[in-house]
Amino acid sequence: MQLVGSKASQRLDEIGEGSVTLLPVEPEDMWHANNLIGPEDIVKAHAIRKVTTESKTGSTQSERVHTDLTIRVTSTFFDPGSSQLHVSGTVIVENSWVNLGQYHTLDLELNRTFTLWKKYGWDSVAKETLSDALKQDKDGAVAAVVMQEGVANICLITEYRTILKQRVESTIPKKRSSSSEQDSGMRRFFEKTLTTLVRSIDFSMPRPLLLASPGFVAGEFKKYISTEGSRKADKSMMTMAKEAKVVHSSSGYLHSLNEILKSPEVMATMKHMKFSKETRIMDDFFEKIRNDDGRAWYGTGPVEKAVREGAVGRGGGVLMINNSLFRSMDIKTRRRYVAMVDKVKADGGEARILSSDHESGQRLDALGGIAAILTYPMLDLDDDDGDGDGDGNENRANEGGEGDTGEDTII
Repeated sequence: MQLVGSKASQRLDEIGEGSVTLLPVEPEDMWHANNLIGPEDIVKAHAIRKVTTESKTGSTQSERVHTDLTIRVTSTFFDPGSSQLHVSGTVIVENSWVNLGQYHTLDLELNRTFTLWKKYGWDSVAKETLSDALKQDKDGAVAAVVMQEGVANICLITEYRTILKQRVESTIPKKRSSSSEQDSGMRRFFEKTLTTLVRSIDFSMPRPLLLASPGFVAGEFKKYISTEGSRKADKSMMTMAKEAKVVHSSSGYLHSLNEILKSPEVMATMKHMKFSKETRIMDDFFEKIRNDDGRAWYGTGPVEKAVREGAVGRGGGVLMINNSLFRSMDIKTRRRYVAMVDKVKADGGEARILSSDHESGQRLDALGGIAAILTYPMLDLDDDDGDGDGDGNENRANEGGEGDTGEDTII
């Protein structure tokens, strides 16, 4: 994502109530834009509008016209598979083709600018989201193949989300078939998987590659990549095989990705990536649940009380909030969460805004979207004293373990 226009030379902390004009240049930028654009914000972008005109004779003619539209946002829809962002709302600036109040959906496109006004100004969370969007260093995305005999799920794990790029299926002869038939079936499967992998993910620059499976399938696939690379004298493929890490998984399906991300080999490979740290933080949180030591709490009411008391500060305090909570239509609700983030940072603690598109964010979502690790134990934060938000999620995390979160898949 690029900042264009007069704001391009302005520091992020200087951005005030005005607008920013942004240029998305790669698919991941659409994910950032989805997190940045909220209800009641104003967006101006290029649009194609179907216009019907009537002639003097009564005949009608439809045409598609190109224009710029400015809408007040009511909702957004992001398609992770195609990285397309659709922003819907009502038109607030009329022109020759549209009237005030008409409903329209803007399809934000790569390499085409859009302008964003934040309805309630650029608070600290909005500025941090914008800062993440503008980061030029997008390197470090990890390719992963979660597989078993006849099935391979090819994924790209970025700093912010996990994308299922392709799913490969191939029929493998059963055990009762001859050994040569099985070997031939596995070769066809490996060939199809490798072809799909190099077509789906760019390996022109070296990147980590995770190969995960039950049994020996992933290890055999790594050998196949190395053999093919040598046979074709393909340096990129040989590097791919050299960089590949083989890890064990319980199955070749996507739900196994959670256990893969927590394996020591993967943690070492991705130790510098943001979501890997968030996975460790969530593991630490659930460990404190099991210890029942009064330092792990979830739910808006209890966490807010702990933050207000300064218990989520310097010395190990961590506030975890899902990014979805900052998309509330109610400005008071959004400001409530922003205030908690600002208070924790002022107290020297760590505030982590987790993505609901990642494993760690989904685990947090099962707890109501907000949790905290305290620097010292506090008891009875879930007592009903009128400070809660009434959502039924205000509990000290001491009655269950990680298995109670209902986590399923990372995608």
